[in-house]
Formats: sequence, structure tokens, C-alpha cells
Amino acid sequence: MDTLQIAAAIGEQLRARGWRLALAESCTGGLLGHLITEVPGSSDYFLGGVIAYSNQAKEQLLGVHHATLLQHGAVSEAAAREMAAGVRRLLGADVALAVTGIAGPGGGTPDKPVGLVYIALDAPGWQECRRHIWGDDRSANKAHSAYAALLLLQDYLARL
Repeated sequence: MDTLQIAAAIGEQLRARGWRLALAESCTGGLLGHLITEVPGSSDYFLGGVIAYSNQAKEQLLGVHHATLLQHGAVSEAAAREMAAGVRRLLGADVALAVTGIAGPGGGTPDKPVGLVYIALDAPGWQECRRHIWGDDRSANKAHSAYAALLLLQDYLARL
């Protein structure tokens, strides 16, 4: 299935359950929200998203703890999980996705290379985070990350 087919299938499942989705995006810069809203009728289940690119936005809008950012960094499993929980709480969603990473081509370190991305899902009684390392192409990293976020949500919905 291509990206839009997956987004449409997710939309059908969310609509059938009466669930609402929220997004917190950093390195994808709104691409995930764009893909969700390419599906006609997405307003039935998509509440909205927050593009929290800076640490300040992550803290002030999503409630990511300052200590988390100091100890683990913005590109970390801990930050991704807090972003997902924060946007779900902020928008009153049933399920939320968050993406944070280093899109590139610069900004990487030996511990956190370019292409490192964390994608988290938050739902009542369930939280999951996946780690990916893509390449050094910024546009490709954003596209891969948005696609992987859709797959995470699709996998979660399939388990219910």
C-alpha cells in the first residue's frame, strides 16, 4: 500500500471506532498532518497537530519536561513519548503520534547520527516508541518518518 492508501485505511478505522487523532511533529514539519488531511473526510477523526520544532515549543505547547530535554535531548525516546502524551492531552484525542529526529543533512553526532528518528504513539493504556535510522537526505528522511508513523498507527489499530 502506498502512503495515502495507508492514511485512508487508518481513517476508516478511526472513524469506525469514533476515535480522534492528534499529532506532534518536529523533524517532519507538518508532513504527517498533510498526509492525514489528504484523505477526504479526515475532519471526522483528525483534531489537529502541533509542529513543535524548538525545545521551547516542545516544553510550552506539549508539556515536555525541561529535565527530559536536558538529560536525553529533543531527539530521544523519552522526548517522543512525552510529545505524544502531551499532544493527546492538549487536544483531547483518543490516540496521538509524535515524531522527533534529525532530518539532516547536518546536526548529527556519533551518538545521534543524521537520520535518527523516534516515533511515539500514545493511547489510553498503551504507549509505544520506535527508533529508526534513515540516511542523510533531508526530504527522504521526512518522507520515511511520516510513512513509518502511519505504519505505527496502523499496527496499533490492527492489534485492537
